[in-house]
Amino acid sequence: MDRLLARLERKIGRFAIPNLITFIVGGMAIVWVLSMARPGFTGQLVLDMDAVRAGQVWRLVTFLFIPTETSPWWVLIMLYFTWWVGSSLEQHWGSFKFNAYYALGALGTIVAAVVAGPQSNTWLDASLFLAFATTFPNVTILLFFILPIRVKWLGIISALGIAYFALVGDWATRASIIAAMSNYVLFFGGYWLHVARDRQVIVRQRAKRREFDTAAEEAPVFGQRVCAICGAKEADGADIRVCSCEKCGGTPRSLCLAHARNH
Repeated sequence: MDRLLARLERKIGRFAIPNLITFIVGGMAIVWVLSMARPGFTGQLVLDMDAVRAGQVWRLVTFLFIPTETSPWWVLIMLYFTWWVGSSLEQHWGSFKFNAYYALGALGTIVAAVVAGPQSNTWLDASLFLAFATTFPNVTILLFFILPIRVKWLGIISALGIAYFALVGDWATRASIIAAMSNYVLFFGGYWLHVARDRQVIVRQRAKRREFDTAAEEAPVFGQRVCAICGAKEADGADIRVCSCEKCGGTPRSLCLAHARNH
C-alpha cells in the first residue's frame, strides 16, 4: 500500500488538501451551531442516496460535518479530540496519505449508503481513531481528565465495540461497518499480518528454546554419558561427544567419537 501511495503522491500529490481535518472540524462546529438554531437541520445533511438521486447532491459531502454529540461540553471535547487525532496522523503521514485515508473511508461510507441506506460519519470517525491508536499506541491521555491510559487500550476497546455492533447488528449495520472500515483494512492489513507472522516466529523460537533447555537438563553429566547408538560409556574411557545436528533432530544426544563422526 505504501508503494502505491508513493507513486500516486508523485503524480497527484499536489492536489492534497493540507490541514484537511481542520476544515472537517470547522465544518462540524458550524453545523452544530446551525443545528442549535434550527433543530432537525442535520437531517438535511445525512447521506441518503434517495435524496441524492432526487438532486440533493450536497449530501455526498455534508455527512462528513455532522457532529456525533449535541451537548455543548461534549461537542467541544469531540471537536478537539477529532482535530488532535487527525492532525497527528497528518503530521506523521503527510497530507497526501492522510487525505487518501480519509477519502477512502468517505467513499466506503457512500458505498454503504447505496447498499444499506442512510449513513453518517460515525464509523468513518471510528476508523480514524483506530488508525491513530495503531500508529501511536503508547501515547497516554487522561480519560475523563482523571485516569491516565494508553491509547492502545482505548483502541482495543473501540475495536471490540465495533466487532460487537457488527455481530449483533443487522446486515445493514454490518455493511456500514465493513464499508467505512475499508480504509483501515487497506492501510493496516499488511501491518497486522506482519505482526502475526512475527508472533508465530517468536512462539516457535520459545518452544524450541524450552525443548533445548529441557534436553540439556536431562543430558547425563560428564563421566556418566553413554553413546546412544552403541552404548559405550564415558566411565569406561570412551570419548563421548554431545551432538545436536539436523540428523539428531536438533535435540542434544550423546554419541561416541566414532558415531559422532559417522551417523
